[in-house]
Amino acid sequence: MATTNTKHHSSPSFIFLLFLPLVLLQFNLGKGDDLQLNYYSQSCPNAEEIIKQEVTKLYDKHGNTAVSWIRNLFHDCMVKSCDASLLLETVKGIESEQASPRSFGMRNFKYVNTIKAAVEKECPMTVSCADIVSLSARDGIVMLGGPSMEMKTGRRDSKESYATVVEDYLPDHNDSLSLALYRFQSIGIDVEGTVALLGAHSVGRVHCINLVDRLYPTVDPTLDPKYADYLKGRCPTPDPNPTAVLYARNDRETPMILDNMYYKNLLGHKGLLTVDQQLASDPTTSSYVENFAADNGYFHDQFARAVLLLSENNPLTGEQGEIRKDCRYVNSA
Repeated sequence: MATTNTKHHSSPSFIFLLFLPLVLLQFNLGKGDDLQLNYYSQSCPNAEEIIKQEVTKLYDKHGNTAVSWIRNLFHDCMVKSCDASLLLETVKGIESEQASPRSFGMRNFKYVNTIKAAVEKECPMTVSCADIVSLSARDGIVMLGGPSMEMKTGRRDSKESYATVVEDYLPDHNDSLSLALYRFQSIGIDVEGTVALLGAHSVGRVHCINLVDRLYPTVDPTLDPKYADYLKGRCPTPDPNPTAVLYARNDRETPMILDNMYYKNLLGHKGLLTVDQQLASDPTTSSYVENFAADNGYFHDQFARAVLLLSENNPLTGEQGEIRKDCRYVNSA
C-alpha cells in the first residue's frame, strides 16, 4: 500500500488485533466438516439445478447480479458464519447487517428471494438461504467466466443478525494489507488464497466515496498518472454525495469477466483501492500477484480453492439455526 489512512493504525485497531483471536476462539470457528457434497440428493434432488437455472435467468436479465452473488458470499461468510445472517432485514428487534457502512453499495438482495421462491416451490422448507448464498455465488462465478467448482452444502440459517460486529470482521477498503491478511488468516485462508480472493475485484465497480482518498487533495504517487486522470474524471469531487451513483470500474478492459486482468492492472499501477495496490508492492504478496498475472488458469485454481474455504467458514449444521421460509426474516418474525 502506498498511502495509508492513519486512522486505521490507531490504538483501536491495535487493540482489535490483540483481542481478535479471543473473539474467534469464543465463536469456535470451524471449517465445514459437517457439510457434504450433494447434501440435498434425497430431500430435494433438483435443488442445485433449480438454483443454477435461476442464477442464469437473472444473469441474462441483470448481468450485475452475478457480481452481487460473489459479494454476498464474502460479506456473509466473513462475519462469524456462512449462515445467511446478511440477508435478514431490520424487523422486530433485528438490526440488518445491510445497514453497516461495510455493506455500502450492495444490491440485488431482492433477487435472492426470487431464487428461494423457485426452490420453495419444489421443496418447501428444505433448502437453506445460506446454501442459496453459497451456490448462487458458485454459479455466478461461472457466469462471469470464472472457474467451476463442486461445493458442499448442508448449511442452516442463522436466527440472528451480527450487525453490531460486522466491522470487526469485514475488511475495509482502506485497511492496511497486514490487517486484511490477518482477518482472512483468522478464518483459515492463507496469504495466497487471500490474494486470489481479492481477484474478485476484477469484476464490478467501486464507488467514488471509497476512492477519493487516493485522488484528493493530492494524487497517490503509486497511481499511474493517466489512470489517475481517468479516475478524477469519474470522481470529480473530493466529497462525493454518498447517494449519487458515482463509480469507477474495477477493470476497464474486461469489466464483467473474472480473469487475471486485475493483477496485470496492479502491476501497471492501476489498482483502485489502497489495499489492492499494496498487493503488488508488499513482499508478502507481490510474488502471488506476479504468478496470477502470468497465468489465468493458475489464478482460477487458487480462486476456486479460496472460495470453497470461505464458503465453509463455521457453518450452522444439524439442529443449529433453522431453514427460513423467507430469506429476509427468521421464521418466528
